[in-house]
Amino acid sequence: MPDVLIGGLAGQGPKGHITLAGALANRHGLVAGATGTGKTVTLQVLAEEFSRMGVPVFTADVKGDLSGIAAAGAPHPRVDERLASLGINDWQPQAAPVRLWDLFGKSGHAVRASVASMGPELMSTLLELNDTQSGLMHLAFDHAEREGLELIDLKDLISLLKHIEREREGFEERYGSVSPQSLGAMLRRVHVLATQGGERFFAEPALDINDMLATTGEGDQTRGFINLLDGRELMQSPRLYTTFLLWFLSTLFRTLPERGDADRPVLVFFFDEAHLLFDAAPKALLERLEQTVRLIRSKGVGVYFVTQSPADIPDDVLGQLGNRIQHALRAFTPRDQKAVKTAAETFRPNPALDTAQVITELGVGEALVSVLDSKGTPTQVERTLIAPPRGRIGPLSDIERTALLASSSLAGRYDEVIDRESAHERLEAQLTSSATAQVRPEETPAATPDTPPSTAEHDRSAQAAASAAPRDTEHTSPVAESAPRSGGRQRQGVMETLLKSVMRALGSQLGRTLIRSLLRSFTRR
Repeated sequence: MPDVLIGGLAGQGPKGHITLAGALANRHGLVAGATGTGKTVTLQVLAEEFSRMGVPVFTADVKGDLSGIAAAGAPHPRVDERLASLGINDWQPQAAPVRLWDLFGKSGHAVRASVASMGPELMSTLLELNDTQSGLMHLAFDHAEREGLELIDLKDLISLLKHIEREREGFEERYGSVSPQSLGAMLRRVHVLATQGGERFFAEPALDINDMLATTGEGDQTRGFINLLDGRELMQSPRLYTTFLLWFLSTLFRTLPERGDADRPVLVFFFDEAHLLFDAAPKALLERLEQTVRLIRSKGVGVYFVTQSPADIPDDVLGQLGNRIQHALRAFTPRDQKAVKTAAETFRPNPALDTAQVITELGVGEALVSVLDSKGTPTQVERTLIAPPRGRIGPLSDIERTALLASSSLAGRYDEVIDRESAHERLEAQLTSSATAQVRPEETPAATPDTPPSTAEHDRSAQAAASAAPRDTEHTSPVAESAPRSGGRQRQGVMETLLKSVMRALGSQLGRTLIRSLLRSFTRR
């Protein structure tokens, strides 16, 4: 059964090694300690050991100094001293297989998800919606599914909510009361999420979760990829950070099968700087996170929180963390002293140690460690020297980071945003079509060859024929032709009147038909 080497007791050699059983790594854990006490190096050691075991790892690289894990470390006198003290004889500098990720797509492969993959429940939790608003969110997702409206980005969700607002009466017939005030509040919250980075996260191409679960090599040389999410800019958008982490865990829980007992986890997930997560997260989101952490271990996922003090973690979550590594805490204030006492009480006591006192005396690279034994019981707390990492301590240079991205098998897969037709475009097209139909003038159907001309058309033809016929310049209208004139003849002759009528009819359809009939009759004769 594989084990993760954490460190050991000084001067006791291999018999004093402290290891974490791979079969119990999915029981979650905690790495805590004040700034500068060695938490990041401990995280690096754990990530390397899990990777060497063939287990993929995910962690946020909050300060950017964890990326050196992708390069081999260098021999150093202090490293040699630590190795000798712990009795480690097989240590060699080694680079770990690493994939770089970035929610903003700048210094790593872009990480994106669709609104639909978030689902109405998680989206409601993320937006801190009340029960009424959450019901409307479920209504919106249900309507989108019925109508085949794809919800990819936040524009799609905004357009869908506006559509429901416009067609509220129709929706009330199917779903019941639809509050315009609730819809307005939901729209405002979605806009806030967009300004906090949500417009970048909700897009395509969406992350294929299998790219986070990848390994490299074969047999005993199988190594799990260490997935580093660049957190330097992300930490300025805590809501987006929380959104991604909870979505990722929820997606893993939804897609991974139940594993039962196994000799190693399928993935180890580190929440670095976890206090930032819990400080910014709303209560509903914390409740969802607690539920996910409690259930996801059955899928073979181990979750480890890295923070400054155990007091940063809610009690309901802290109670689920069976593997504990506690670096030094300082007790300069009454609040600090209370945190030290709380941390000491979370360990199984060791009669040989005053745990609360030792916590304040630990040096850099030292920690109090308690892990689960083969029966799942926490071991007695031990003062431990953390083993040195095999990779470089410190960040990659920009040139090294660029080269690592270029050589990745994922290069180019997530680079460009795809904005294809989805709910926003379809609803906008419907709105435009409806508006155009309302202002379009009625069209008169054209007459077919078998349809006789209308009365108005006949009158216009007659008028046109009269205009084309020779006229006396003194006669300005047909009415005037039969009217008596002063100083002229009293009445036109019968033949003259007949001739003028025939000439007027020559230009009309009726006249032309009559003439053709007369010509045919003369031809027969």
